[in-house]
Amino acid sequence: MTSHASPPVLVGSLKTLNADLPAGAIIHAWLKAAEAETPAEMTASRDGKVIGRFTARNAEEFEHGTLVVEDGGETVLAYDATTTTLSVVYAFSEADVLEQGIRVLLSGEANAPPAAPGSYHFRPPFGWMNDPNGFGRFGDQVHLFYQHYPHSLRWNTMHWGHAISDDFLHWRHLPVFLFPSAELSTRADGRGGAFSGSAIRRSGEAPGIRVFFTEQVKDREPEEQIQLTAVSDDLVTAGPAELVLAERPAGLDLTLDFRDPYVFEGPDGRWKMLVGSRDHAGGVVLLYETADPDAAAGWTYLGILHREDRFGMTAAECPCIVPLDGAADDPRTRWALIFGLLTSRDPATGRRNLTLATVGRFDGRNFDKEFEQELDFGTDAYAFQAFVDHGGPVGIAWLANWTDISKRTDFPTAMTLPRRLLLEDGTLRTPPVASAESLRRQLIDDHRLFSGETVDLGNGAVEIVIDLPAPGAAFDLEFDHPEVELGLRVDEQGLSILYDAPEGKFPPRYIAAGARPSTLRIFLDMGSIEIFADNGRWTGTKRLPGFESIRSARLIARHGNVAAARLWQLAL
Repeated sequence: MTSHASPPVLVGSLKTLNADLPAGAIIHAWLKAAEAETPAEMTASRDGKVIGRFTARNAEEFEHGTLVVEDGGETVLAYDATTTTLSVVYAFSEADVLEQGIRVLLSGEANAPPAAPGSYHFRPPFGWMNDPNGFGRFGDQVHLFYQHYPHSLRWNTMHWGHAISDDFLHWRHLPVFLFPSAELSTRADGRGGAFSGSAIRRSGEAPGIRVFFTEQVKDREPEEQIQLTAVSDDLVTAGPAELVLAERPAGLDLTLDFRDPYVFEGPDGRWKMLVGSRDHAGGVVLLYETADPDAAAGWTYLGILHREDRFGMTAAECPCIVPLDGAADDPRTRWALIFGLLTSRDPATGRRNLTLATVGRFDGRNFDKEFEQELDFGTDAYAFQAFVDHGGPVGIAWLANWTDISKRTDFPTAMTLPRRLLLEDGTLRTPPVASAESLRRQLIDDHRLFSGETVDLGNGAVEIVIDLPAPGAAFDLEFDHPEVELGLRVDEQGLSILYDAPEGKFPPRYIAAGARPSTLRIFLDMGSIEIFADNGRWTGTKRLPGFESIRSARLIARHGNVAAARLWQLAL
């Protein structure tokens, strides 16, 4: 976990932060001038003596600064609130940051995370978050990078945040990993930044990882989006970025969409790269490869790996591909190709921004589809990214959907529960990782919900397990939420999340049509509901508005339609 310091002490216009820091501690701070005429400044002092200072002249966007504290002890950070505005200040020790994480000394009113006592979903320590990036196990720990804007709870110029975990559930926050270019960092105008990408282990004896990402600069010509790479020897700091793909492949009638490089080792032992794009018919996934063992250069375009044009001229983005049921170099192995469809709309249900999973065989150049399915019928598991862990593929997604983004609403940003990917009975299943059962702290009910009583859910961090005596036996599960009408239903039409927000418009239908589940695991948390039916055969995720939890639940079913209903209190 990342620790947070006490709020600053105010004496007149002077604010001070006190922190007991070890020798060699590194402080990262973002500050900006309150007015363009007067520079911003924050000093660091020890025993009344100034040992360093941060300064910034920009009054439009926060500037980043770094200070190394040579001697350990009580350090006082001081700034004049009339001339200086702070966004984020955190400290860490280079020697043990992977074990201890960062210590947040300050975050401002605009970027402070929502209070989420008991919440078990991943959230950033400050600011905005969207797509997961570079998800993988490097060394003994799982690393999660993510799209990040540190200075508010709304999307803006993109950075990469970073966290690590031993079990996919308990996360330690690390320093901001990738920064936007100097040009993009001068204004908070959302013109681009370090967009989504992936990470791989470096080859041979080379230490660390290599990351790949899209740099976007709006209105840049001829390419708004290009692909860059950077190396991290210590898994914490990134070296300078180098250009990998300078332009879209010619002759394909592609739009400016050209992003989200996903790099992986193919069946032939060569590094492959997927890039999302669109043409004037629909979304396309582009395939590249290189013979360079370090994947640093020599990338060659091979062709369009997959096309999806059933939902309009939508961009395929955040593509990933993993082997499901065997080794990557075994021609019998089936692979799952997963991608989001930005701006897509399902005409049957009105759901937007769908994520599709296509399963088939991949020989390093061609993908032969066997079947496809929607990854999540709730649609709020977007930008899914997966890697092959020790026990098989594991993925995670942004627990949101771009249709919910509003300039008027702060966002309870989170990631989904991490999910395994399994091929069973001709379907792709995405159950939660096994460690999710360790969240169960107490069985708080095994008969009242089953009996039709209204059951209070406490802080709302719960798991409900419902067993049905026959596949598809009908029931309704009603929830009391302070902002929306919410429920879960199994009937002859399938499995549905019943969701109706008072927005003055007809809501989408969140339904897995024709689903006939036998067992359902329902995870509730502040800002979310996740359903895993029949070991993830049907998975549905829905973001809930606001910063409050579901207060109670009531099960409605004919006698004999439910075999058992149990409810656990969850906590990290």
